[in-house]
Amino acid sequence: MRKCFELCKSGVKAMLEDGRKKVEEDPPKQSEQTSQQGAEVKQGVFSQKSADLRMRDLALQVEGFGRDAIGGLYGSVYHVTTLDDSGHGSLRQACKTVGPLWIIFDVSGIIVLSSAIRVTSYKTIDGRGQRVKLMGNGLQLRGCEHVIICNIEFQSGRGHDVDGIQLKPNTQHVWIDQCSLSDYDDGLIDITRQSTDVTVSRCYFFNHDKTMLIGADPKHVDDRCIRVTIHHCFFDGTRQRHPRLRFGKVHLYNNYTRNWGLYGVCASVEAQILSQCNVYEAGYNKKAFEYYTEKAADHDLAESGNICSEGDVFLNGAQGVVQNPCRVFRAEEFYSSWSMDPVTEILAERIQAMAGWHDIPLPPDVQG
Repeated sequence: MRKCFELCKSGVKAMLEDGRKKVEEDPPKQSEQTSQQGAEVKQGVFSQKSADLRMRDLALQVEGFGRDAIGGLYGSVYHVTTLDDSGHGSLRQACKTVGPLWIIFDVSGIIVLSSAIRVTSYKTIDGRGQRVKLMGNGLQLRGCEHVIICNIEFQSGRGHDVDGIQLKPNTQHVWIDQCSLSDYDDGLIDITRQSTDVTVSRCYFFNHDKTMLIGADPKHVDDRCIRVTIHHCFFDGTRQRHPRLRFGKVHLYNNYTRNWGLYGVCASVEAQILSQCNVYEAGYNKKAFEYYTEKAADHDLAESGNICSEGDVFLNGAQGVVQNPCRVFRAEEFYSSWSMDPVTEILAERIQAMAGWHDIPLPPDVQG
């Protein structure tokens, strides 16, 4: 069993690339533009048409820094048959099982968690076909890799350091897609302590204060490795951290952030934020971009972060003041294509419509 699993791991990357090639042979019709650096920027609303036909094709749709996440693509299917916090047939039992699993739900309803669920490597938590809400606590991804979380609701987590989804330490290759998150005592999604290669897409964030923290402390200089892509997300009246970043690199594109309380996006010490074709719509506070000055533990002087804005639209007096845009990375240095539309009058409406949990069927588990 162990030997088979290691062989699976060693062949994952090649199989993933083969799968992507098959998906790309017949893409949805869309216009495309190519950057001067040769990267392909696909226009047309981000979609996952092949994933609507075959369950596991979901794992081939991820874009951005988390693009290599495969979750439980090559594992067996685990059926969650109970809303109990633990025990046979529970989500907690599935997540702690060693080895790849594709986790689906035979039940809808609320799972009240007495403590956080630890998710182990090579898991897909696929909420399509049901409506599952986690309350009381959330998911912890600690020292794991290759996790996909799709179409789950997170609400009302209580307690110190209780996040909806928490990545730390040294977690990598994660995709969080089409989830709804609100009202936690700490963060909704926190990515810290050298966790990297993460994509957050089509998520709906609301009724919350400290939404998304990426890099927790100026002492954590090893967080310079952090790389996160956030796209087609809707931040709806959440107070701050959309996200707040220290040290790492974040690519934001086609997100809709409105009516924030404190600021939209924050670049702290050494942060590099590339903001492309997002909609920032202010409420009473007009500051879309904020800069906090901090001193890295291995430097003598304090500094803030850097933001490059390209194609963003600022509404209702929103102020997007960039800082040191030439110090910000270029996305095409890391991945060759992504799906991004220029901002139009209807883009914000489309993002609203696609973000968060949806009543969508679970496709059949068809092989080949």
